[in-house]
Amino acid sequence: QVQLVESGGGLVQAGGSLRLSCAASGRTFSIYNTGWFRQAPGKEREFVAAISRSGTFTYYADSVKGRFTISRDNAKNTVYLQMISLKPDDTAVYYCAADKSRATPGRSRNEYDYWGQGTQVTVSS
Repeated sequence: QVQLVESGGGLVQAGGSLRLSCAASGRTFSIYNTGWFRQAPGKEREFVAAISRSGTFTYYADSVKGRFTISRDNAKNTVYLQMISLKPDDTAVYYCAADKSRATPGRSRNEYDYWGQGTQVTVSS
């Protein structure tokens, strides 16, 4: 089992940048596909980005493609989400998720077994 802790959220003006981190417990983080999801008030949790175990393959929601970059450092048991050109619509709680069962990272919430507590990102206009 893995435990995930997100950090790096905060308040930023539109056009600004933030880097989120997801630190995982345990020594075998490299066996987990990892994803980022977000949930805005009154909306369902939605897929943002995902990265394969080795970091070779990455996937993005259309709404963030070109602005967000997911990466990982398995030696540090950490996954990152670099966000640039932030928009007010990016305001949400951002969650890190992990899965070790599937061959490739999923885009659906039910494809992930482990979740962090989330970190708030607020983008002001």
